[in-house]
Amino acid sequence: MNTPLVAVALAFVVVCATVAVLCRDPVRQALVLAVLGLGLAVLFAVLQAPDVALSQLGVGTALTPLLILLTVRKVSRRSTADADAASGGDGADGSGGSGGSNGSGSSGGSRGSGEAGGGGSRGGADDAARTRDDAGSDGYPGGGS
Repeated sequence: MNTPLVAVALAFVVVCATVAVLCRDPVRQALVLAVLGLGLAVLFAVLQAPDVALSQLGVGTALTPLLILLTVRKVSRRSTADADAASGGDGADGSGGSGGSNGSGSSGGSRGSGEAGGGGSRGGADDAARTRDDAGSDGYPGGGS
C-alpha cells in the first residue's frame, strides 16, 4: 500500500467534503459531490478495493449528483410557476385582486360560496348542507326514499 498516495487522496476527500458542506448553492453542491465521489473512488482504488471503487464511481460520482440536479431543476421550475400564478392571480398592476384564484369572487374567506359578498368561513358548510338537501334520503341526487 502506498502511504503518501493514501494521504493525498484522503486530504482531497476531506477538502471536497468541506467545500460541499460550506457551499450554499444546490447546483454547486451537486457538482462538488460528484468530485467528492471521484476522490472517494480513487481512495478506494488506492486502498485496494476495486469493487467498492467501481460502485462509488457509478453511484457517488454519476447517479447521486444527477438525481440532485434533476430535483433542483424540477423544484425551481415548480416554484417559478407558483410565483407566476400567485402574482398573476392578485393583479399585475399591484392593485390587488377581486377574489381568490379559484374564481369564486367572494372576499369573505378562503371557503366562499361563490356568491358576491357571501361566504366567509361558513360558506363551505352551507354548500355541504345544500348538497345534502339536494340529495334524497338515500344520499344520491335526484331522490330516493
